[in-house]
Amino acid sequence: MKNVLLIASEAVPFIKTGGLADVAGSLPKYFDKSQFDVRVMIPKYTCIPWQYREKMVYKTHFYIDLAWRTQYVGVFELEWNGVIFYFIDNEFYFSGPKPYSWIHEDIEKFAFFSKAALSALPVLGFRPDIIHCNDWQTGLIPVYLKERFSQGDFYHGIKSIMTIHNLKFQGIWNLKKVKDITGLPDEYFTPDKLEAYKDANYLKGGIVYADRVTTVSETYAEEIKTPFYGENLDGLMRARSNVLSGIVNGIDYEEYNPETDTKIGHNYNQITFRKEKWKNKVDLQRQLGLTEDKGKFMIGLVSRLTDQKGLDLVSYVMDQLCAEDVQFVILGTGEERYENMFRHFDWKYNDRVSANIYYSEDMSHKIYAACDAFLMPSLFEPCGLSQLMSLRYGTVPIVRETGGLKDTVEPYNEYENKGTGFSFANYNAHEMLGIVNYAKDVYYNHKREWNKIVDRGMKMDFSWNNSARKYEELYNSL
Repeated sequence: MKNVLLIASEAVPFIKTGGLADVAGSLPKYFDKSQFDVRVMIPKYTCIPWQYREKMVYKTHFYIDLAWRTQYVGVFELEWNGVIFYFIDNEFYFSGPKPYSWIHEDIEKFAFFSKAALSALPVLGFRPDIIHCNDWQTGLIPVYLKERFSQGDFYHGIKSIMTIHNLKFQGIWNLKKVKDITGLPDEYFTPDKLEAYKDANYLKGGIVYADRVTTVSETYAEEIKTPFYGENLDGLMRARSNVLSGIVNGIDYEEYNPETDTKIGHNYNQITFRKEKWKNKVDLQRQLGLTEDKGKFMIGLVSRLTDQKGLDLVSYVMDQLCAEDVQFVILGTGEERYENMFRHFDWKYNDRVSANIYYSEDMSHKIYAACDAFLMPSLFEPCGLSQLMSLRYGTVPIVRETGGLKDTVEPYNEYENKGTGFSFANYNAHEMLGIVNYAKDVYYNHKREWNKIVDRGMKMDFSWNNSARKYEELYNSL
């Protein structure tokens, strides 16, 4: 039996800002329970909904020193979906309306969390064989594990894995202050360790000290060894390439299931989608004030509205994308210029563009179920979950060939009757427009072929089952 502790800064259903929470909350329940005892540890934020907080059971508390002050550490426990979750409590660090705040506060908050997480293990009576860390917020854990926690028998031989969900976010702050906060000795702050470009870098520390490094798709694992995708760490990624691998994320096939989804008006599956799926489209058209027409080609876009997502390409050819035979439904928040751009086109093409500048889980399900195609022209995409949800709901993804998008969407080949979506290679607005028009042509003029693409997409299995098997192999190899 292998004991694994997965440590992250967020996990569904308790707290979520992005895909990391889906991984930390969903993956553990898919492991083979006879071979792996996988538990999860996250901060006990005061913004976790009360319905979960009131069920948490107090386990223990103790004090640790961080920099020059002594801090309280409380540990709570809750079993959810058969998985044990631990919550590290300290209201000084984890209060407030959202899990992250200013970077200088987060730097101290997650130094505390890393130290507290390791310190809590002996008193919990759970000794992990492997600690699985996620993103920069847990980057100090492999460092501390090799530094101050390596002495005692309890910690001896515990292995660590560092998973990078998005290399762009690294936890970078002033070297002198980080030295102060972490209490790590000077020799840890050299260019081959935690120092990067005169600052301290948490993620770098995790990558240097972890026994294995993974990221969330095979292509992204290759891409981050290059300067374009490497975010100034490409040299380190090349140096660590012997322990670097990619495992694609999954999605929760119980939660995202068009056959049982209560958030959509008309359920369907891979056999009945031809008869039922369009009813969701007409519902959405009615709800959003678009022209009601079950035959009209509807494109969805559910995303953070940022540069990473390729929205500058969209803005460049938006007028052409909003041709008369297309409807475009957008959901998400982000950079003001993109929010305003979509609002403008909603005003300009009121009957065919609907900009929903907010986020709602219910609305996202409605869009996945209603649309014919789903647009994801990302500049980079470590894994991406939206294209997996689209495939599940029979909505054909149109993606750029990068990271996880390249690994999960097979481009349509009209000569060999293969493919589950459409893709383009170069980061170029007119190349994207060309592929959108190609998809539209297949939709309107080769309906049977279109339905076969949908059919193949819905047959794909990107559930957590697949990913869990690969993580099990990784754990066993350690």
